[in-house]
Order: sequence, then structure tokens, then C-alpha cells
Amino acid sequence: MVPAFMDSHLKTGTNLGRYEIRSKIGAGGMGVVYRAEDTQLRRPVALKILPPGLAVDSVRMWRFHQEALATAALNHPNIAHIYEVSEHNERTSSQWSSSTVIRWEN
Repeated sequence: MVPAFMDSHLKTGTNLGRYEIRSKIGAGGMGVVYRAEDTQLRRPVALKILPPGLAVDSVRMWRFHQEALATAALNHPNIAHIYEVSEHNERTSSQWSSSTVIRWEN
């Protein structure tokens, strides 16, 4: 059975803080990844989103943050660079989702 969040999809043009969603890249056990645009720095990024249904789970939130911390500690050209870990509250929901921002290489 496919988790419901894997079928969820943020529409192109949706804004999460300073990031604008361009397209969905994929989904896995820890969230959904989108190609997005950093509208302040005008650069493409990948956003890893822990959907609201999972973000209310404190264990999943902890794992999400641990994954970001572990990845941020690494420095290698074949490993994503973490630029930000944040929480964003959608106006239509009282639940939170977290995003990890990495640089998108074309």
C-alpha cells in the first residue's frame, strides 16, 4: 500500500516561504521532493517536504532533522548541500511541514 503523502502534490506556483514550487521530483519514506526556485536568491533548489500528516509525528520530525544535520556535516561534490531546515505553516492547515533546501544542479 502506498502512503497517502506519496500521492499528495503541491501545485506548480505554490509558495512555501521564499520558495516557489516548480515540479515534483519524487517521494520516499521521509517525504516528497520538489524542484523549486529560491525567489530571493533566484536559484533553483530541491525542497524535501515532510507532509503535514507526518510532521505531527515527533519521531518523524526528529529523524527528518537528524538526516539534515548528518547531511550538512558532510562536504563532498556528490552529496547535496543543505542550506536551510525550516517549518512552514500552510494557511489552510494548522499542521506544520518541514523542508530541507539543497542546491539543484542542472
